[in-house]
Amino acid sequence: MFTLQRIETSTQEIKKSRFLAIAGPIDDEQSAKAFLAAHSAPGANHNCWAWRIGQTYRFNDDGEPSGTAGKPILAAIDGQSLDRVVVAVTRWFGGVLLGSGGLIRAYGGTAALCLRTAEKVELVETLRVTIACDFADLALIKARLTARGVAIASESFTDTGAVLAIDLRKDVAEATLALVSDLSRGRAIVTLQS
Repeated sequence: MFTLQRIETSTQEIKKSRFLAIAGPIDDEQSAKAFLAAHSAPGANHNCWAWRIGQTYRFNDDGEPSGTAGKPILAAIDGQSLDRVVVAVTRWFGGVLLGSGGLIRAYGGTAALCLRTAEKVELVETLRVTIACDFADLALIKARLTARGVAIASESFTDTGAVLAIDLRKDVAEATLALVSDLSRGRAIVTLQS
């Protein structure tokens, strides 16, 4: 799965109607609502949109015939295997009716055009883990984690050692935590954060 690197826009003119798609990455429903509030054009005829976060999605036709705007926008998101993405497509009516098929193609096509040109980043599921270790093991554990590309989010010290907070890719977490256990000969205390 992928999401967008940044906010992207794309425009099309179809039979004298102007369509503007604005797409962006989101983290939750609140950020989707904030994005839509910030990018809706009050003077436009229609501000249609769709967003997806995992299995949760919403879409809105904003006065267009049912199923002709929001669903095609969502289909454009899903068609490119995107997640944590919102797309708003604004229409300024140009006086020519497009019909249901024309609206579906216009909204879905404008959204897809915007998403195709957008820079994408892979969504990687991570776990926040804390590792409490003795000073004797600290340098070796930090060196091996860094060699594996694991970034240390924070480090705090205790009387006998340190507590490291790290974000691990879920697909390599088990092997990395086994390495920490081996390096410390079982002395390091590993805790998964919720």
